[in-house]
Amino acid sequence: MKRYKLNGAFYYCPVDLTLQIVGGRWKGIVIWNLRDEKLRFSELKRRLVSINDKMLSQVLRDLEEQGIVLRKVIEMVPPKVEYSLTKEGKKLLPIMQAMSDYGTKFEV
Repeated sequence: MKRYKLNGAFYYCPVDLTLQIVGGRWKGIVIWNLRDEKLRFSELKRRLVSINDKMLSQVLRDLEEQGIVLRKVIEMVPPKVEYSLTKEGKKLLPIMQAMSDYGTKFEV
């Protein structure tokens, strides 16, 4: 039986592993919003209207640990932090695009 490893955890199904990365209420939406540009925390928060600061911080931290999001601190006063997708994160965009295409079928 094949095994897959992510952050020390083992998975026996690649779909399960992928859902661990993009699953949940916010991860996919954060990835989708970073698809075209770098965004600051406040810009992401504005786009994700009903997310609170703690949850957004946790999601960004998780995605950074998984190698999906890059956090870049720009030294200035006050410091500026930008988030963008890594190469690995950009590989998820076709999946996100397919999900977007499917979801638009339900537009009212």
